[in-house]
Amino acid sequence: MNQARTPLDTTEISTHRADGVVELLQITDTHLFADKDADLLGIAPWHSCRAVVNAMLEDQDEDTVSRRDLILATGDLSQDHSGASYRHFTDLMSELAPPVFWLPGNHDDAPLMQAELDRAGISNAKHLLCGQWQILLLDTQLPGETHGRLSDSQLALLELAIERYPDHHLLVAVHHQALPVGCAWLDQHNLRNADDMRGLLARHGAACVVLSGHVHQGFDLHHDGVRYLASPSTCIQFKPLSDDFALDSTAPGWRALSLYPDGRLSTQVWRLPPDAFVPDFSAKGY
Repeated sequence: MNQARTPLDTTEISTHRADGVVELLQITDTHLFADKDADLLGIAPWHSCRAVVNAMLEDQDEDTVSRRDLILATGDLSQDHSGASYRHFTDLMSELAPPVFWLPGNHDDAPLMQAELDRAGISNAKHLLCGQWQILLLDTQLPGETHGRLSDSQLALLELAIERYPDHHLLVAVHHQALPVGCAWLDQHNLRNADDMRGLLARHGAACVVLSGHVHQGFDLHHDGVRYLASPSTCIQFKPLSDDFALDSTAPGWRALSLYPDGRLSTQVWRLPPDAFVPDFSAKGY
């Protein structure tokens, strides 16, 4: 790979905790429309995302959102490819204290997404150094397709991050799942060249984590020394272990992660109260 053509622009993020633990949140698959009241399979995504942000803001214990170091938004922020949908996202994120970093999903209009998020002052940084961890946000979007793929340039960024920071633990954020989650209809829309990514991760001597969205459900699995995580959507949830399309009754949610200097990770999925948002269970797809 030609490293000279693949710059690794690095942004340093300070940690709030004196012990060097990195605290972050993942928000994913908001699927917002220009119309705040627009419906997606029985749930209005703006209202459910509004409720998620409210829940974060109401957290008053010592893990309150204002003490987090960053938020990762892992794609499918818009459902209708509208500028207004991205402005709704930036307005909601502006109420939260930590800086937000993002990547596109298969539903996003990536150029418009970047223009609107740039306009709102949300960073386009994709490689972050935070304590003893590095975080790399990789673009798996393949325009016109539901499944994902890492381009040669994205794989080159991963290779550079591993080579330049061999002693930093690594969290790779992507939109598409890199391992099967056990839903046949979803797993056909996976990250098609995940083996290329796994081959590079196998060369890294420090801890590795892969964090994704796309599957609208919680997922946590260790595979070949790497921990793979996926997280619930802030709107509709897909039923786990379902061969055919099916919605789940679990509530919209988000994920919190703590990254320790020694490479350990603790994480928890948080959800809105049960029945706060109930989808249309008769839906056969979207």
